[in-house]
Amino acid sequence: MVALPLVIGELPSSQRVRSLQPASLRGDQAADAAIPPISLPPTGRIQAEQQAFGSAGPGVYRITPERRALLNTIRFAEGTWTNGRGDGYRMLYGGGQFSDMARHPDFVVTSGYSSAAAGAYQFLPATWNEAARRLRLPDFQPASQDQAALYLMEKRGALARFDRQGFSHDVLALLAQEWASLPTLQGASFYGQPVKGMEELRRFYSEDLARQRIKTV
Repeated sequence: MVALPLVIGELPSSQRVRSLQPASLRGDQAADAAIPPISLPPTGRIQAEQQAFGSAGPGVYRITPERRALLNTIRFAEGTWTNGRGDGYRMLYGGGQFSDMARHPDFVVTSGYSSAAAGAYQFLPATWNEAARRLRLPDFQPASQDQAALYLMEKRGALARFDRQGFSHDVLALLAQEWASLPTLQGASFYGQPVKGMEELRRFYSEDLARQRIKTV
């Protein structure tokens, strides 16, 4: 990633740049029509997870070693892993950093494309707002970002499949509809952008899962 200067706050609306990302990432109506329809997680599923595991922090999703390793694998693919350091949760599109974690920075950066993606999972503002509203997340802190990422996995139908069968290309193919750096079944990006290879991601996941399991012993 290209390092950018420290950025705090947002650009005035008059200086905002229209995103040059693929239309499917901007939410354009024409592109939306080409993306397979998705369903929101059923309320019963979220309630069942909350009842089964409780909610010690924001959100409702339990983070098992397996889920943590998958979250970290997405960070690795998105370029925000930073060897596990917390600064990946403060990353803007392009590699810059923001400081206020009370909310999504909603700050447009131009670096090849123009994008307001931010955080460990490179949430676009509209995507973040939906997850935060659905899960009643109070801020943009790391715990909230993790919960929102799990919500997006649920939304794409990948979380339940992952819990059943573990890390697989089928799971990544579902997640590829959300994260452009993950490969589809054909090994390419759903959005025509650079991707990490399946075997590289599998190695990272396996190594990180071993680390996560040691932590829980």
